[in-house]
Amino acid sequence: MSRAQAPGKPAPAHRTASVELSVVIPAFNEERRLGATLDAVTRYLDATGSHWRTWEILVADDGSTDATRELVTVRRDPRVKLVAGSGNRGKGHALRRGVAAGRGRQVLVMDADLATPVEELERLEKALADGNAAAIGSRAVPGATLGDRQHRLRELAGRAGNLLIRRTTLRGTRDTQCGFKLFDGDKARAAFAASRLDGWAIDVEVLRHFQRVGWPVAEVPVHWSHQPGSKVRPADYLRVLRDLVRLRIPVPGPADVVAVLLFLAMAVALYSGRVLEPAHRYLTDSLQDQNQWEWFFAVSADNIAHLRNPLFTGLQGAPDGVNLMANTTMLGLSVPLTPVTLLSGPAVTLSLVMTLGLAATAVAWYRLIVKRLVRQRAAAFAGAALATFAPPMISHANAHPNFVVLFMIPPIIERSLRLTAGERVTRNAVVLGLMAAYQFFLGEEPLLLATMGMLLFAVAYAAVRPDVARKALRPLLNGLAVAAAVCLPLVVYPLAWQFSGPQSYTGIDHGTGPGVANSVRALLSFAGRSLIAGDAHRADALSLNPTEQNAFYGWPLVLLVFAIAVGLRRRPEVKALAATAAAAAVLSLGSRIPLPLTDTTVPGPWAPLAGLPLFDSVIESRVALVCAPPLGMLLALAVGHLARARRLGTQYAGLLAVCLALLPLVPAPLRSEPRAEVPAFFTDGTWKSYVRGDETLVPVPLAEPEDAEALHWQTAAGLGFRMPGGYFNGPYGDGDRTGVYGVPLRFTASLLRDVRYTGVVPVIDARARAETREDLAYWRAGALVLAPQPHEDRLRETVDKLVGRPGRRVAGVWVWDLHKGS
Repeated sequence: MSRAQAPGKPAPAHRTASVELSVVIPAFNEERRLGATLDAVTRYLDATGSHWRTWEILVADDGSTDATRELVTVRRDPRVKLVAGSGNRGKGHALRRGVAAGRGRQVLVMDADLATPVEELERLEKALADGNAAAIGSRAVPGATLGDRQHRLRELAGRAGNLLIRRTTLRGTRDTQCGFKLFDGDKARAAFAASRLDGWAIDVEVLRHFQRVGWPVAEVPVHWSHQPGSKVRPADYLRVLRDLVRLRIPVPGPADVVAVLLFLAMAVALYSGRVLEPAHRYLTDSLQDQNQWEWFFAVSADNIAHLRNPLFTGLQGAPDGVNLMANTTMLGLSVPLTPVTLLSGPAVTLSLVMTLGLAATAVAWYRLIVKRLVRQRAAAFAGAALATFAPPMISHANAHPNFVVLFMIPPIIERSLRLTAGERVTRNAVVLGLMAAYQFFLGEEPLLLATMGMLLFAVAYAAVRPDVARKALRPLLNGLAVAAAVCLPLVVYPLAWQFSGPQSYTGIDHGTGPGVANSVRALLSFAGRSLIAGDAHRADALSLNPTEQNAFYGWPLVLLVFAIAVGLRRRPEVKALAATAAAAAVLSLGSRIPLPLTDTTVPGPWAPLAGLPLFDSVIESRVALVCAPPLGMLLALAVGHLARARRLGTQYAGLLAVCLALLPLVPAPLRSEPRAEVPAFFTDGTWKSYVRGDETLVPVPLAEPEDAEALHWQTAAGLGFRMPGGYFNGPYGDGDRTGVYGVPLRFTASLLRDVRYTGVVPVIDARARAETREDLAYWRAGALVLAPQPHEDRLRETVDKLVGRPGRRVAGVWVWDLHKGS
């Protein structure tokens, strides 16, 4: 009498095979059909001339309530065994238990109805002998024969299901559901152990596993005849659809969940000074960019809510307005987050975007590294953390969400790599085109820099592996052509508006001052926000400002990367990644590179690019941002290599070097401070009494890049009034389309700005008053407003003299109502 395997105790998946063939038959209430099937299989395997001298049959019971179990246990053949299950949990669960209990060098999975005669096993065994890892019986390939057919509706449903599976989940396999499959034993146990579906779709999941890891599968024609008594019900088709969706959405393992939570915790810790009170805290080192970005989110939501053009606004820079497409408004997030902005305010939206976006970017790099470079989760975590939280990224985290919310860049890279493999080129190219279009609306400059990085990597890899490059070139070029055909129609109108629409401009001259381009010292120094090694004064001297510390990787990390490149030099991806990081670092040195200890400069590699469209607006030092992902990937490869080292001493020494290189890069939380209160004049609606029609409210002094608090007042007032001046990118004016920050200062704006910074009231004569009247008319001003600020008295005195009468104190501000004359 055969012995049943105890429920819940399947045999170990990796035991040494002791039989040549394991036959696994899933069974649920099969007392009418199972006996004949067991007899037929036993006779065939025992027949003279059988290929299998030793074999076993494992009936994987799925909680049968009839006599199925007894049919197995009463048999006197010890080679026929029962793998008992508790409860009816599905074919997939039963097969997983049955395959795990098997000990065969090969594993045959077959249905209990014997719809495919067991004699067809000879065909499958021949296919396996030809070098395939699995041979699956098929009713849909040439040579297959059909006996009794299924009901027409069931047959049509089966064909539709196979078509759906081929198009969405398992390309190239025409029949996944024929219940007659022969596997290499070890590979079958590995694949079924990795499966998670309990239903009918486990066949698809297992074959998908074989396809993903590169184990060849042969589809073999067999004879098949429908048998009455099928356990498939109409609802099972819906369950299969559900399971196919589950296969397309991978379930993260515990290590992946921990990684995601750690990335989120790191992002929250970085913004801990503001994340709990976004509307009442201000990031100190953001300068005026927090005001600007909150305004961008507010105006995008306002345009959407009022069905206005999201590419333009007249709220700043009156009377000319602002070309929003020529500014970094991140329409890809500001538009879909419109409800959040309208309900909770732009400060909350910006905080969510920067905190969650930073964490999402880290997760995206982590997924790419796990999928393409290293399987060790700890190594991938380290690499993704460096790619996301590198010093230049932390600098931009103060003020530039478009440079830290990069969660689309890793998928774009991964989809591009699929093209090089010739994998479903058209489909992947279409997806790549859509991804690129979406990233365009998240940030054009990051997309440009990412493209540069991918091009540098491609050139470097082609130099290392020209054979691979030649093979990849055609599918890559074909795919990129399709991707461009998808992307360009989606972005051509916004691009035309950006470069030819109202208030468009032709590049921005950033000058040649310190920090516009990196120096070697900047690349080797530590950032100002480094927790243990930061030197704010040194970092400020080597950069434009705290939001543009675009290098500062530190000499320990540079030495570590050099050691990684030397130690893993046999790996082509290491050479290519190291070359990419080095090339980007050199490009970031700018158009002119000073020679050490001299006043001489030589042309830099950026010089040929500096005048090109798009490149002419890039701050050269930002190219060093391209270094962060390659450095993170090299770190991941190194940590993964150390994890496999046989000597503990090697592991400890290597990990110590990694820690010493990374520790100086750990950032302190970003600095924040209480936010200045918005005067009641703006929050309680008092301003409405002073603005009629399309008139503007003129802040004293006008908003500008150095002081854009007036943008905060405008958002607090619900964007109800327009104002001249502001903080945005636009043309210089007077026919000159060179880009500038803010607007060129008219006489009155320049005069008030000087008083703000000097505290000196100039001589106000009739000419000055006439110039002011002309400026106020140009701005269509309804009133001038002076809020509390340094040199407030001097500013009030100046405006009194310009307007010709004193202002009135109203709701916390000084107001000059221009409707009463001047």
